[in-house]
Amino acid sequence: MLLFIALANSHYFLRGSSVLGGFPQDGSKLDQVVTWVIATFVDGRAFPMFGLLFGYGVAQIVRRQTEAGAAWRSARRLLWRRSLVLVVLGFLHAMLLYVGDILAAYGVLLFIGVWALRWKDRTLLIVAAVFLLLTAMPSADSLATSADPPDPSMLPPDLWSQISERITVQPFIMVLGPIGFVTPFLIGLWAGRRRILERPAQHVKLLRTTAAFGIGVAVLGAQPVSLVLAGFVDKPSDGTLSVFGPLHDAAGVFGGLGYASLICLIAMRLSTAPGPITLAISAVGQRSLTCYLAQSVVWTVAFTPYLADLSDTLTVTTTALLAATTWLATVFLADRMRRTGSRGPFEILIRNVTYRGRFGAGRPPIRRESPTG
Repeated sequence: MLLFIALANSHYFLRGSSVLGGFPQDGSKLDQVVTWVIATFVDGRAFPMFGLLFGYGVAQIVRRQTEAGAAWRSARRLLWRRSLVLVVLGFLHAMLLYVGDILAAYGVLLFIGVWALRWKDRTLLIVAAVFLLLTAMPSADSLATSADPPDPSMLPPDLWSQISERITVQPFIMVLGPIGFVTPFLIGLWAGRRRILERPAQHVKLLRTTAAFGIGVAVLGAQPVSLVLAGFVDKPSDGTLSVFGPLHDAAGVFGGLGYASLICLIAMRLSTAPGPITLAISAVGQRSLTCYLAQSVVWTVAFTPYLADLSDTLTVTTTALLAATTWLATVFLADRMRRTGSRGPFEILIRNVTYRGRFGAGRPPIRRESPTG
């Protein structure tokens, strides 16, 4: 899924004579095909899966704290420390590397979402459904159909402009970003209570149904936008796009759930005798935060105007190749760390702050977490 994140993030840096949904509209036929693939299977589909896994990981942490005899207040403080370090790390990430950071938004979501941990299952699912309906409401501000080219916060001409532009944009992303993650986060809490992803053999029917239905809805729901972005269908009126965009985003939530279920089913088959490729990819999952931040280093070097400045040079296709190459590099890096027994530096940072409340306090007592932890 970090490959999907790379594909989803990188094309938004591209310029063109006209841009729609983050895709230049003046590309080749191959660019059109690549645009359709990314808009159908990637954009708005990868991030909901991470929202699901984030909520699932929170449920795991709380369960382990409860089993260890910790009081609710202690578990709540632990999660608030985790949210604080995510906000701080996300803010620095946005200022120095990638303005589209999601870590700070996750931190805000966790700070508020702690209270949802005490909700009943029915309440979790009802609130998740309400936010999904809000996501699907017509809106002219959908990222999927935005005609805005990259602004100075994305492609700053110099370091001072970068800081001054982003320091005004980041608070809005940090505060408003969690709205789009509420539904998968709450479903992740619900699934985490039942340990569905940890015990897939007990939930095969649910996982198969979710994979087929979720991915099917995501693919079909993407077509009104994907065909327009790829140039296979003429661009409709702005009013029509205000309906298509939210439809694309809402269908993507189902896609995130479907992808998580499909990957869980595949992992169940591979877990008995994992080969070197499986071990290498799982090493990325265990160091997902470090690998995610490593991607941002590449985007910063490649696209920032005062560095390589490739936003006018690369196409949708070559940017997708850059994204895939970047992901492969993180696979090699993570696998090398696995072989040497090294954890990701940012995973260590968050765990130390979360479980000990201060930096550099050594290894926390809980030794295993979900990949999103």
